[in-house]
Amino acid sequence: MSRADDTPVQPRRPAPGRRLLLKGAAAAGALTAVPRTASAAPRKAAPYVNPLVRNRADPHIHRHTDGHYYFTATAPEYDRIVLRRSRTINGLATAEESVVWRKHATGAMGAHIWAPEIHRIGGKWYVYFAAAPAESVWDIRIWVLENSHPNPLRGTWVERGQVRTAWETFSLDATTFTHRGTRYLAWAQHEPGMDNNTALWLSRMANPWTLTGPQIRLSTPEYDWECVGFKVNEGASVIARNGRLFMTYSAAATDANYCMGLLTADADADLMNPASWSKSPTPVFTSNDTTGQYGPGHNSFTVAEDGRTDVLVYHARQYREISGDPLDDPNRHTRVQELGWKPDGTPDFGVPVADTAKAGA
Repeated sequence: MSRADDTPVQPRRPAPGRRLLLKGAAAAGALTAVPRTASAAPRKAAPYVNPLVRNRADPHIHRHTDGHYYFTATAPEYDRIVLRRSRTINGLATAEESVVWRKHATGAMGAHIWAPEIHRIGGKWYVYFAAAPAESVWDIRIWVLENSHPNPLRGTWVERGQVRTAWETFSLDATTFTHRGTRYLAWAQHEPGMDNNTALWLSRMANPWTLTGPQIRLSTPEYDWECVGFKVNEGASVIARNGRLFMTYSAAATDANYCMGLLTADADADLMNPASWSKSPTPVFTSNDTTGQYGPGHNSFTVAEDGRTDVLVYHARQYREISGDPLDDPNRHTRVQELGWKPDGTPDFGVPVADTAKAGA
């Protein structure tokens, strides 16, 4: 969640109106592409600069009580964690970028620095990210940094270590949220013996770097659109509105087939019961030929400067065709747009908006 200072997510009224995973499984997991590209007329664009930040994938924006937005994302070199801050969302486009942590030269956390998220928990800052050993670059796991300074661009980032899950398998894309006083971690991981790359998992937390109790599987790739190129559910993000929790996630290979799915749970339900979560059978946010945006996904949520309007944060490319491995293509750009709400209280993602006519103006 991108909420202020560890505030539990609460329902409210509607607003108006990675990857190449388990690389060796490519041949076994590849399926024929299912045409999913929409061509519907785009909804009126929000007054945001798009792309907001170029060459930054898996974006996460946290609005804090100090009046600033904090931004982090995957750098295409996969070697560092960066932060920006601004008093406005558009201001993140030109805000100075600071490197707050770099990968290790050898050993753990030495390769594939992916998908950082910044969260404020209990008066401290935490960054969750994925990394692999320098000597075994696909043994990717979830790691945590901590900073006790009020300004995360200052102070010292302490390595709190690996988030230990039930298995030592490919795992990434951790996000954390609170609901009714309980903190949860959601993440993507390969389950031993399963014919997929990653499924989505949920667990309660004992502290910001330790899970407690069981971990449950929320979703596994099962629909054709989740299995194009790779069988992937990853990049979860949570928003609570209108008496429900909505968990978005991304699916398929990281090319133009990348898209977003949605899980929904009632706010009164036991979140640790898999039966509490229902899964949309079709993707909720996909590539769009009309607006020229491809592979939208790995989103987060934040709130506009008015404190009420929900904002969708995600990455996409400006072209469909990619030469070579999509992970070697650096042009996944951070984008933002207003998140709408339907009369039934469910999110209206619309389509990825077109580029701003004069980006950076």
